[in-house]
Amino acid sequence: MDYTQRVAEVPKGTVPLPPPPADPPHPDGRRSRWTEHRRARREELTAAAVEAVRVAGPEFAVDDVARSAGVSKTVIYRYFSDKEELVDAVLERISSVVLLPRLLGELAREHRDDRARLYAVIAAFVSVIEDEPALYRFAYAHVGRSGGTDLVAATERQIAEALGTKMTERLAEAGRPTAAAMTWAYGVVGMVQLAAHWWSGARTVPAPELVEQLTALAHGGLGALLPPRGP
Repeated sequence: MDYTQRVAEVPKGTVPLPPPPADPPHPDGRRSRWTEHRRARREELTAAAVEAVRVAGPEFAVDDVARSAGVSKTVIYRYFSDKEELVDAVLERISSVVLLPRLLGELAREHRDDRARLYAVIAAFVSVIEDEPALYRFAYAHVGRSGGTDLVAATERQIAEALGTKMTERLAEAGRPTAAAMTWAYGVVGMVQLAAHWWSGARTVPAPELVEQLTALAHGGLGALLPPRGP
């Protein structure tokens, strides 16, 4: 007996029976599959855009991306509203795949001493300039862009925060004030970034010599400020 028939049989003057509970909604598998397909397709097109930057340089066109991906521009615009959104995706991929794994990896890795750790992190940054010149120029071409991703600032911040955390821990273990740790960290990261960026155009010395010079400067300051490492 359905609900309509049950209501019809209720005597007049009594409260009708409540309706039966609705069937629970079924998960929409098609929607979740489409969402995953769209995410995967955006990743593929972003990877193609990174390759387009490597080939065409920082001023790449959407046509370059379409050619790299083997699709039409119409397909690109199905997944990105405009070129600015595509640029954001490329910057995010450079940061998450190229820059941060190298730099944070060296910062987290065990090294024989503080100088060796600084040398490794600085060498990793300079190696990006050497190994990926087009991606490096692309990142700096978008420094301070209004309303968009600033890859350089975001990367500097993450490296400085990680370095500052390590220095804070060192100071705290030695029972010393920790307030200056983040200032020192941002100072060192900013110094290395600015000097390396200048060098990327001037090329006054070979890359290994640049790394040694920057390491000497950074360690000369931090070595005098930080307590010795524990055993």
